[in-house]
Amino acid sequence: MSQILVGSNLNFDVHGPTTFLFQIAASRTPLQSVVCEQFTIEPYTLYAECNVGTEGNRLHRISANVGQLSIQYRATVDLHQQFAAAAHLPEVDYAQLPAEVLPYLNPSRYCQSDLLARFAFEEFGFMDRGFSRVQAICDWVHDHLEYTPGSTGPTTTATDVLLQRTGVCRDFSHLSISLCRGLGIPARYVSGYAVNLQPPDFHGFFEAFLDGRWYLFDATRLAPIGGLIRIGTGRDAADVALSTRIGSAVMTSMDVWANEFQQNAPSQPNDINQTAISSA
Repeated sequence: MSQILVGSNLNFDVHGPTTFLFQIAASRTPLQSVVCEQFTIEPYTLYAECNVGTEGNRLHRISANVGQLSIQYRATVDLHQQFAAAAHLPEVDYAQLPAEVLPYLNPSRYCQSDLLARFAFEEFGFMDRGFSRVQAICDWVHDHLEYTPGSTGPTTTATDVLLQRTGVCRDFSHLSISLCRGLGIPARYVSGYAVNLQPPDFHGFFEAFLDGRWYLFDATRLAPIGGLIRIGTGRDAADVALSTRIGSAVMTSMDVWANEFQQNAPSQPNDINQTAISSA
């Protein structure tokens, strides 16, 4: 088990009455326990915690008036890592996929798998089906994209990233997800905190459905798989935006961190032939 201290500070200038939806709180799952947490608003205002979507993502809804707004989140999270033998993880035939997994085969706003299916088959269709093919996709994305902060924006899609060959963590994940879906492998986006991430920020990674369950992948290789703290899960980043605003407000600063406090088990497999099971 690893114990991780996570936190974030978000500051806004609110120019008119605004309703915020924040998705910055760590998820509670069978393999991820929130030991304690604190959600602070300055100036203080009432808020509501909501569980939304099929994955039950945690959101905090706030209504703010004109002025400055500060949001602070702190949590201690226990990760109960489980690992599996990667070489023996097959893909699941379409006819055998559980119903709740099927939506993660469809194109979505940022993951245009229908447009990239031909490319996916040309590059990866000849490979053995299973974990090794998903890992090959991650390797290709890592090797062909340059990680460049600020190089993409909120409208950048997987097809855009494939053409320009640069992006940030969400773009690496969107392209990986699109290529997986194009091959018939269910894949979904995960937002979270990441231990030792440089530069510190919220992180985007993804999961692929293999052998009847979800497995974690990160094409950026910027953080250990076993040091990823889940915030939310969705079809792509549109489903797990850290802040959604209805009104008039501008973010002025943001600080994010995740530090390993206690470790009784490795945060990543000792054996390169093993992979981390999803915390969902």
